[in-house]
Amino acid sequence: MKVTVSRKAHFNAAHRLFNPNWSFEKNEEVFGKCNNPNFHGHNYELIVSVKGTIDPETGYVVDMKVLKQIIKEHVEDVFDHKNLNLDTEEFKELNPTAENIAVVIWNKLRPHIKSDLELKVKLYETERNFVEFEG
Repeated sequence: MKVTVSRKAHFNAAHRLFNPNWSFEKNEEVFGKCNNPNFHGHNYELIVSVKGTIDPETGYVVDMKVLKQIIKEHVEDVFDHKNLNLDTEEFKELNPTAENIAVVIWNKLRPHIKSDLELKVKLYETERNFVEFEG
């Protein structure tokens, strides 16, 4: 029997979506307002889900206090109140779309979650726009 537990987190960050190999006009056409050269921001909501069997000794799939700390250290402390394009190594060469951010977050968390547990990241860029990544 597998059970999924989830932890919600939050961070605020600015970004600009653009492809440096394209003209300004093509970037405008594809990314619209998100191509603003002065950047724009989001209040990101993150849900990290871990799925596995319940440990018979603890009753946990994963200790939520530990999961909270992993998310804080590897996501919130790294991305909160940052310009993703300018302030983070992860997005120096990678367009910080919601899709790419979700994959980066998953990759940052995966080494800290026991390998026998499944990991899923759900990232809300807005209330209505979100992406999921499961590796």
